[in-house]
Amino acid sequence: MSTSGTARPAAVPVAASRGRRFWRALRGQHKAMAGGSIVLLFILAALLAPWLATHPPAAQDLMAAMQAPSAAHWFGTDSFGQDIYSRVLYGARSALWVGFASVALGLVGGVAIGLIAGLKGGRTEWALMRVVDGLLAFPELIMAMAFMAVLGLGVGNVIYALALSFVGPFARMVRADVLQVKQRPFVEAARLMGVPQRDIVVRHVLPNIVSPILIQAGMRVSIAILLGSGLSFLGLGVVPPTPDWGLMISEGRGFIMMAPWMSGIPGVVLAVLLVGLNLAAEGLRDALDPRTRGGHA
Repeated sequence: MSTSGTARPAAVPVAASRGRRFWRALRGQHKAMAGGSIVLLFILAALLAPWLATHPPAAQDLMAAMQAPSAAHWFGTDSFGQDIYSRVLYGARSALWVGFASVALGLVGGVAIGLIAGLKGGRTEWALMRVVDGLLAFPELIMAMAFMAVLGLGVGNVIYALALSFVGPFARMVRADVLQVKQRPFVEAARLMGVPQRDIVVRHVLPNIVSPILIQAGMRVSIAILLGSGLSFLGLGVVPPTPDWGLMISEGRGFIMMAPWMSGIPGVVLAVLLVGLNLAAEGLRDALDPRTRGGHA
């Protein structure tokens, strides 16, 4: 009892020390700080949309259709007289929800498949990796389009479609990392000492593969948002009049000469968010990868 009582408190400073080292490394990455600030700004805008919006996002006023940006409508109006500024704010909710939720679901499925395949080996690994090869045989957008054609439109189906397309890349990466980690001496020693498989995975395998998982997840969020907007642009994503950037760009392309703000403003906002996410992901990669820190792990 006394041994376990003294071991647990020691683990807390170790975890805290690792957290502080990671924060120092991340804070030293200017790309991560700049990208994180942009993403945080969009998250705040999405959360505060009900208070920041000047009009209901789905309210139509045909008498005010296609008005240029003004004091009454900061970003102008679309062909239905809907306030673009308010729709951009609410569209951030849809974009961020699709991005983070689809990556989270794809990560859970991919990590589970990769762990089982890497640890079990044999026929189990062969069968699981053939399923993964089948998922990777189709481009992500094509697979998502096929999934949406079967299940129908809506934000939920967009998330499920993109999550399915992300399972393959996560599974293949995790399997490769697990195959490397399980051959290391400390894992072999734990196995010979009779440590349960679950404890080996939790204490030794996952901590050594979490960095590439986080890096991959960070990079996939921007891809998910771009693909989600692309599906809406093609008419296979969000159902009108739900505020969505891809849908707004699609609706405004027919009036690009008369009202360029209808497509231009949502397009610029989407581009800024993608740049912020990519900068944050690159900074996260540089902070977590010892090879990019001059060997200071």
